[in-house]
Amino acid sequence: MKLGFSLAEEAFRDECAAWLQDRMANAFADIRGIANLTEKIERRKEWEQELAAHRWSCIGWPEQWGGRGASLAEQVIFAEEYARAGAPGRVNHIGVELAGPTILAFGTEEQKAKFLPGIAAGTSIWCQGYSEPNAGSDLANVRTKARLEGDQWVVNGQKVWTSLAHYSDWIFVVARSEEGSKGPKGLTFLMMKLDQPGIDVVPIRQINGEAEFNETFFADARCPADSLIGTPGDGWRVAMGLLAFERGVSTLGQQMGFRNELDEIIRVARENGAARDPLIRQRIAKAEIGLRLMRYGALRMLSRTDLSAIDGAALTYKIQWATWRRDLGELAMDVLGQAGEIAEGDAYEWGMLPNLFLYSRCDTIYGGTNQIQRNQIAERGLGLPREPRGDV
Repeated sequence: MKLGFSLAEEAFRDECAAWLQDRMANAFADIRGIANLTEKIERRKEWEQELAAHRWSCIGWPEQWGGRGASLAEQVIFAEEYARAGAPGRVNHIGVELAGPTILAFGTEEQKAKFLPGIAAGTSIWCQGYSEPNAGSDLANVRTKARLEGDQWVVNGQKVWTSLAHYSDWIFVVARSEEGSKGPKGLTFLMMKLDQPGIDVVPIRQINGEAEFNETFFADARCPADSLIGTPGDGWRVAMGLLAFERGVSTLGQQMGFRNELDEIIRVARENGAARDPLIRQRIAKAEIGLRLMRYGALRMLSRTDLSAIDGAALTYKIQWATWRRDLGELAMDVLGQAGEIAEGDAYEWGMLPNLFLYSRCDTIYGGTNQIQRNQIAERGLGLPREPRGDV
């Protein structure tokens, strides 16, 4: 038995590990180990529905909404075994880990009945409408506008870096609904169908040739008045609650993915002789220590009773893992040597480590740059005076 889990929890580990290993070895072997988020997208949508059919899609949700009512320990175990089995990144991560928990925490019973079944079933894929060209890490600077006309909200503006929007069915949007409001005041949180007149999704090509994220344009796009989560002008509170869920149980699965990447670096270092270099060995040891520290920090973060609020541990987690993984990408290239500088075909054929290096360049930027993370730690975590901001 592994330290920290009961016999019943270890029995649960055996159950989910057996199910996942069986699917990854047989019916879904063709998508095992996929890291690129757009590779074999239709098969991965089928995988979402396979998870749902066996109630593995959102195990922490209440049973009435398609979950298992799983304990925190069971959610942690499943996240670990999911990554250990080599199961692919969740196409509906945004729906299952962010939109769903936000609706459960802040939505009405009618909204839960409207939105949750499709997410749980893997038939409604979601994306996130937060960042804008002038409101990336500084989310409170959003300028996309929403106005209420009769029984509909009408939205105009632009979002950017909307991951998988071109494969999604729904998007949640933070928009400014009070004319003249500034900063976090006057924002509203809306749930919008993507396939409608007035919404244009334009993919953005990345450094590895993949197009995972997009620009999303709104020109008199509409959603029903009851698609508002919370109340008008209360969108900041809902948005911050959602970001707290982002620092939730999925962090343990993320760390198992990091574990797989570090293990691949170690394997290659032993194979090509790079492990004989004492500086490489020292950097591998440092990466191992950092990964273990992240696990302990994540477990401390998950021990909170209110998972809809951001505490000190959650404030520091993003900068911790992003900086660590950026360094891991650089280590991967140094271990590969010249072999890491040559690639043929598209990104799907390059292997784990070159893609790790290229993708990790953005880790310290998206989801809040390291600079913004330091401001948040100082202001919200340590209570230091706010950095002077211009009038926007």
